Amino acid sequence: MKKYFMFLNYLFYSNRDLGLLIFRLGIGCMFMWHGFPKVFGGEHKWIEIGQAMGTLGIHFAPAFWGLLSGCTELIGGFLFILGLFYRPTCFLLIGNMSMAFVSQMLEGKGLLKAAQSVEDGFSFIGALFVGPGKYSLDYYLGLVALDDTDTTILKRHNRVRSLY
Repeated sequence: MKKYFMFLNYLFYSNRDLGLLIFRLGIGCMFMWHGFPKVFGGEHKWIEIGQAMGTLGIHFAPAFWGLLSGCTELIGGFLFILGLFYRPTCFLLIGNMSMAFVSQMLEGKGLLKAAQSVEDGFSFIGALFVGPGKYSLDYYLGLVALDDTDTTILKRHNRVRSLY
């Protein structure tokens, strides 16, 4: 039994970058699917979504906030799939999901309604730490180090630091 588990561990661990790609494709596609009707729903839809900022006392420009939320989901989902600007994209999506959670809870919709926002937010927090993997544009552009042996970013950082 132990050999079976060790084999499974090796099999999946050795393909972790493929797993990250599958994760990015699934989550990114769903965020694009959720963001598309928000972006292309027009000003009425943007105002409807942007009014959630009122739960925090921000009542100006609801159309702007609604469009910003939709664009974060649509464009953020696309960048998440590509693994491009991965960690900044994760930060934006974490912020979007945090706002969705807070507004849903303060509006009294309860955890059943807000659960998806929490789950997605924690997925992006985990993704922030794990990184996009080697099947990403960040990797191919040299914007991410995959492990301790890939010190490209650290060397660049140290070169920049030595200039000061």
